[in-house]
Amino acid sequence: MTSPDVHAQDAKRIKWSYMDHWRANGPAGPYDQWQSRRAMTRFLRQVAAVGFDAIDTFDFRIWQIFEQYGSVANYQEFVQEQGLERIVNTFHGVYYTPDRYAPEVPATHGTILDDFKVTMDRWSDIQLENIIVMPGSRYFDEAGVPDDGLKHAADIWGKVGELTQDYGVNLTCHHEFYAGIRTRDQIDRFYSYADPRYVKFFVDTAQHCIADVDPVDVYEKHHERVTGFHFKDTRFKDTNEDYRMFPDAEVSAKTTEKWFYEMGTDEGLVDFESMMRSVRDHGYTGWISVEHDKADKLGGDYSESTAIARWYAKNVLDGIYQEKSA
Repeated sequence: MTSPDVHAQDAKRIKWSYMDHWRANGPAGPYDQWQSRRAMTRFLRQVAAVGFDAIDTFDFRIWQIFEQYGSVANYQEFVQEQGLERIVNTFHGVYYTPDRYAPEVPATHGTILDDFKVTMDRWSDIQLENIIVMPGSRYFDEAGVPDDGLKHAADIWGKVGELTQDYGVNLTCHHEFYAGIRTRDQIDRFYSYADPRYVKFFVDTAQHCIADVDPVDVYEKHHERVTGFHFKDTRFKDTNEDYRMFPDAEVSAKTTEKWFYEMGTDEGLVDFESMMRSVRDHGYTGWISVEHDKADKLGGDYSESTAIARWYAKNVLDGIYQEKSA
């Protein structure tokens, strides 16, 4: 007979998803998994082999999905054939510009809402957990998005979130270190204005650390609306205003050539053990995504980083999550 404690442990659990940043070296040079079905097969099987349960993707991949697989449902079936459960989240990557697409500019809100009506229909063949957005545009002013801009952004994302929930999907916000809503004060004010029913929070451990925001502390503050995580590490905080580098501080910064590292890296700034204890103690269940953004810089390797991160998740973080809270 199975004890009630076993059922409780089964009910309270996390699963690991892999965000589909990837590069490999072939005879003709570097390629990514979207080059062909063969490349995608190798990618998915490697991710499954080291123990990930599912994948995340970017929604701008929709055209490659249609071209190579015919539909989103067909692509998810292909993912499942390689040993993974599903597609969990999609990241809504768009080019933000104040004249047509900027959450803090009300004149662009009609475009944003129309965009999501189309986007959600395109992905409606499968059941996503989250669609992830940058809640504010790039903002090169040191002050960041002004307070009225935060209110405008909160307003449009509330409307978008109400729309996505009609599809059973959370609208969740991801704060890059180079974006306009980046500091702890800006984040706290944005969520104070945003409707918690419709505007959720997606914690990226490295991005917050680079912006000098403690990811554990910000999760503690806003845990009730957190619907997912990107777990990756960094060795650096942005102390030189690299976030203002145009067009993309992740690749344009003059002082830091590589921002992101896998969990378990030497000299990493993210306290993942404390992060996981907080996740456990607040009763979070569901998916945590591992992300390796630009892992191949400075001689790095995506396959190696993925295996190291999965080892750390399995041998360190899973054990912490299963411990009883104090």
